[in-house]
Order: sequence, then structure tokens, then C-alpha cells
Amino acid sequence: MIGRIKSALVVIAAVAALCGVARADGYPSRTITMIVPYPAGGPSDVVARIIADGMSKVLKQTIIIENVGGAGGTIGTARVAEAAPDGYTLLGASMGSHVSAPALYPHLKYDSTKDFEPIGLALHAPAAIVARKDFPANNFAEFVDYLKKHGNAVKQAHGGIGSSSHMACLLFTSHLGLHPQLIGYRGTGPALNDVIGGHVDFFCEQVVSVKGAILGGSIKAFAVSGDARSPAIPNVPSAKEVGDPDFAINIWSAVFAPKGTPKPIVDKLSAALDKALDDPALQKRMIDLGGTVPPKANRGPGPLAKVLKTDIARWNPILKSAMAAK
Repeated sequence: MIGRIKSALVVIAAVAALCGVARADGYPSRTITMIVPYPAGGPSDVVARIIADGMSKVLKQTIIIENVGGAGGTIGTARVAEAAPDGYTLLGASMGSHVSAPALYPHLKYDSTKDFEPIGLALHAPAAIVARKDFPANNFAEFVDYLKKHGNAVKQAHGGIGSSSHMACLLFTSHLGLHPQLIGYRGTGPALNDVIGGHVDFFCEQVVSVKGAILGGSIKAFAVSGDARSPAIPNVPSAKEVGDPDFAINIWSAVFAPKGTPKPIVDKLSAALDKALDDPALQKRMIDLGGTVPPKANRGPGPLAKVLKTDIARWNPILKSAMAAK
């Protein structure tokens, strides 16, 4: 009896594997939706649209973007976690949806490490510290000194709790003991608009989002995270140059599918993403935005899963400590 049961299980597994291969052979046969869990126009949206366009060309099938914002990116992300695992619903993810959300939302409807199939990393981007153009500081040292002297009279914008702008400024202010007044917005766009308009004082966000305003002179930039300058804004010093080596954050964008998506389909999507990222024209668009395409060895499902695990371990205590101090 036990032998017959084992034989039946083997047959079922074989049939399931064959069905997966069959689905992959005919996949994709219709339009794919990539959900971006943030409003249109923000960094996650911009990057996702470039990636979707590149993958569409490789797969010879349309990938449309659907923006499902709200609750720090968790609403759209939860929708993907609950979607059918057939390869026709993908997630244009970010550190906000997958790294900060688990620390900040105790009743999260998904587990970022268990409810998704990693497809691959798409972009790395440093963050820039920027301020309204008439902010009374002309360099990083003066900027920090002003924040120390004026405390919560200084207004810091962010694109929502757990967003990349929230995380970047949290890293910047926490280790320097700064305590600005936090002003939250529903996304990067509205936050940046109010910095440009002078309604709030400063902001920390991916170079992808603030490059145009910096080069256009509508905001000031004091530093870029990390050890090196960004080629997109070469006149802005690195954090290491200005004496703040602890301001080191490399914001990533990635693609995930719902858990249970057949491996042949995951592999096909990962290969399409990899090939799209090899396109020199796409790479130039990313560089022009202020980001970099990960090296081939750091792109696929394995590297993405590793980066996710490492970043959760790094950021979880930082975020929880900051929220406890509020």
C-alpha cells in the first residue's frame, strides 16, 4: 500500500513538472501586469517602466505598469502576494516594500522573504541630501550645524513611512543625533514638490528622483551617500568626502513574482530581465538617471534573496529603534 502511494506521488510530481514546463513553453501568451506599489512618477515607478519596456522586448509580450500606492507600498505588494502564481502578475519592488515594511508594520499581510519568488535585482542608486534652494547653508558642514542648532524647527520631508526617502534621512539624522520635524507625503513627487516650493526644508532621496531638480538649480544638494560621487551629479560631494562615511545606503529596485510561480517561468522572467539589463541603451538610461545596473553575477534570484536577507538584518534594528524613540 505504501509503495503504491509513493508511486502515485512520484507520478503526480512528474505531471506537475511537465505542466510547469508546458506553461513555460507557451509563456507568456498574454499581457503581463507589473504592479508598482507607489504613485506614478516616483523612483520605483520610473525604474519599473524602463525595466518593463526592456523585458517586454525580450519576451515579445506587453508588460503594463499598474500603480497601487498606499501604506508605504504595502497595499500593492500585498496584492501581488495574493495574486495567482502564473507569471502574469509581477511586482516592481523596492527596499521600502520588502525591507522597511516588515519592521514598521506589525500586522503586515505578507512576509517579504517567504511570499514571493525573487526574479532579480534591476538597479542600485545612491541617495542625495537636498534642501530648498534658499536654505541658509552652503555646504554639508553648515547644513549639519544648522540642523543641530534649530532642531525640530527644521522640516524634513519624506515620501511615506518606510519609503526610501524615509530610510535614507533616518540613516543620516540618527547617527548624527539630529531631530528635525518629519513631514510625510504620499510619495516622492509631492514631497519633492514641496521642497522645491520652499514649504519644507530638506529631503533625502534617490538621485534618480532629484537629479533634474539639482541640475536645474531648484534645490541645493549637500552630499551623495557612499564613498564615491554620482556621475549623474558629479559636482555633489560624496558622504565620505564631507566627513560622514556612515551615510552609506545603496537603494535597490527589483522584480518579484508571487510565491509558487513555477520555476521554469521564474527562470524565463529572470533571463528576460538579465538580457534587458545587458542592453547598452537601457544601461545608459539608468546611469543618466543616477543609478547603476548590477553586474551580471549580482542580478538573479539567488543574489536578490541574499541582498534582501542582509538588508532586513541591517535595517530592522535601525527602523525599530527610530520608531520606538518617536
